[in-house]
Parts: sequence; C-alpha cells; structure tokens
Amino acid sequence: MTALKQPLTVAWISDFPVEWLSAAPEALRHLPRRHPATWQIVLLAEFEKNPALRLHVILLRQRIAKSFSFARNGVTFHVLKVATWRRLATVFWADTIAIRRVCREIKPDLVHAWGIEKGAGLIAGRLGHRHVTTVQGLLAWYKEQVPMHPYLRFTEWLESYSLPRAPVVTTESNFAVKFLRAKYPRLHVHQAEHAPNHAFHQLRRRPQTNPIRFITVGAMDFRKGTDLLFKALDELAPELDFTLTIVSNPNPKYVESLRTSVSAETWRRVEFKYDLPPEAVARELETATMLLLPTRADTSPNAVKEAVVAGVPVVASNVGGIPDYVLPEKNGWLFPPGDLAAFVSAIRSACAHPLFSRGEVDAETHRRMREYLSPERMARNFLAAYAAAMEPSGKAV
Repeated sequence: MTALKQPLTVAWISDFPVEWLSAAPEALRHLPRRHPATWQIVLLAEFEKNPALRLHVILLRQRIAKSFSFARNGVTFHVLKVATWRRLATVFWADTIAIRRVCREIKPDLVHAWGIEKGAGLIAGRLGHRHVTTVQGLLAWYKEQVPMHPYLRFTEWLESYSLPRAPVVTTESNFAVKFLRAKYPRLHVHQAEHAPNHAFHQLRRRPQTNPIRFITVGAMDFRKGTDLLFKALDELAPELDFTLTIVSNPNPKYVESLRTSVSAETWRRVEFKYDLPPEAVARELETATMLLLPTRADTSPNAVKEAVVAGVPVVASNVGGIPDYVLPEKNGWLFPPGDLAAFVSAIRSACAHPLFSRGEVDAETHRRMREYLSPERMARNFLAAYAAAMEPSGKAV
C-alpha cells in the first residue's frame, strides 16, 4: 500500500451500505438493506489497516430517530437524518448543509465523493475541500445505449455538471477512462478498479455440471438484458439440461412479466436468492457452472469481477469494461450487446468448450485476474488518487 507522508484525515461522502456491516449499531438494524456496494466495504477493510489514514464515513438515512456517530475498527461513521423529499427538493442542499456541519468538526484534509447518483459529487464541490470523485456509472454513456427513467436523467445532468469541476476523478475500466478523457479533456482521471470481496478470491470451486448450473447476479431490468437472458434460455431449454439461479432483489411486477414471457418448463428451472451478503454470493458461485450477463450497458459490473476472481466462466456482452476481465476462450465468451442470436450461440459455444463446460477457466488467466482485481491493488490505486488530489498545485473546488 502506498505510504502517506503524514496522517491524512479523509471524509467519505457515500451512500455507504452500513446496514451490511457486521455488528451494526442497534439504531440501524431495523433498516432495509440497500445495494451492498461491496467495493466500498472492501476498500474500508484495506484502509482500516493503514495507520496514516483517519477515515470518516458520512452517510444519510431517513428512517432513523436522529443523527448519530459511532466508531468501528478505528473508522468513525456519521449517520445523518435527512428526509428524502428534502434532499431532492433542495437539489441536495439539505445534504450539503448537514455534511458541512460534520466536516467543520472533523476538518478533513480530503473529501472522497462516492458517485454522482445520490449527489455526492455535487456536494463535494460545494464544501470547499480538496476532493476526489469516484464514478460508479457512466450515465452520459448509458443514455446513448438505453432508455433512462426521469431520476436517472436528472442524475445524468448532475454528472455533466459535477465531473468537469472535480479536481480528481477515479473510474474503473479502460473503457471508462477513455470515455471520460474524451468527453472531458481537462479532467484528471485515475483508474482504480473496484475489487471483489476476499470471499471470492478465497473460494474453492466445486462446479456442478449435470445439470448445467447457470447463475446471474445483480439488478433485473432492460439495461441488464434480463429479457435477453430469459429469451435465450427459453430457446435453449429443449437442448440443454440446466438450472438458473438469480441473485437479485427484483421488482415483483417485473418478475411476473418475465414469467408470462417464457415457457412453464423454463420457469420451472429458475430459482431466486434474495438479500445475500458477499459470502453467501460466493457460496452460490462455488457450484455454478458459468455466469450469464447479457447487459446492454455497464461500466464495470461487479458480478463479472466476482465471477472472474472466483474462477467461474463468464458469458457476457462485449460492452463497457467487461472485455478488461473476460478474455475470450480463456475465462469466458463475449457477444455483441443486445444480439439475442449471438447470445444463444455464445452459450452453446461455452457449453461445448473443453474448460467452460466443466466450470473451469485457464489457470494463468485466473491468476492474473485475481492479482489485477485484488483489494490490495485497489487500495494502492485509491491512495494514488488521494495523493494526486493533495498535490500543492491541486485546487479545492
């Protein structure tokens, strides 16, 4: 891990998944679990090992009695009560005011804004501190690929406003780096891959192949290509003996619409797993034959990374950052996004491949991907971004 020249106080502005922490305070245990954002928990664990960092995590929740702080493993969490309607109605000024009060107390040397989606990048630019903004989804690119609902269109506006004003931006894949540099030529972009949880690195595979056990992980919607997934498997059902495990928290109405679009025989082979922590997701990957992800637009899907470091073959669309992690005929198969016929063909080819059909991948590729997507490397990359933001020439915006 990169050494810091002096102790550095860093404040994360984040929709941090505090409900997923082990031994979370009693005041948080009643809250519904949000997206697990496992990459933040992974980086937190790495930063807890670094005595040169004094880390504060600032997050907002509506369903708590009052704002409070607590400490865990040397990190201080500040959970602030702010009503959702007030956050949006004030274009995140309610958040800004609440977070500014905390920053006046902790006096951070650096603010790290995690994402644009909940206003973090916008808020960081208002605080007057040196800051780093992490891009979690390229909304300007997404809108070119798929329809977006009104809130995401609003968030895309936040992205176009916030990113040009950020002193340092981190993103994951080579695709995302190139996209941001082309769109914002003056932007200082650092690549920092988000690493999967250690559970995926330590997993010992026991792939099930009779029947073939397909798995998909993540949101279910048009952008993720869920419609393509069911259409492809419905077409393959007469010729392949398989099951499909879906690890997600889907909208029940969307699930019902899928049920009516495929045969009863295909639906019989589907099982859903809800609200799984990383360790449980890893156990599902332990016996999976291969992961399927026909996404139409993705910056750097965590589900693909988890499968790659676990040694699970991946059949995914050749889009965004996925080609950084899935190398054809080494650890998976790629096909053009949105192309149903090509997706069906890719699944057939993977099921006939001498390694993938057994749930195995090329050993050297697996080793290299585990190193490339390691938590230690992730921490080094983020510390390099912090160092860049702290350079004397850097400007607080």
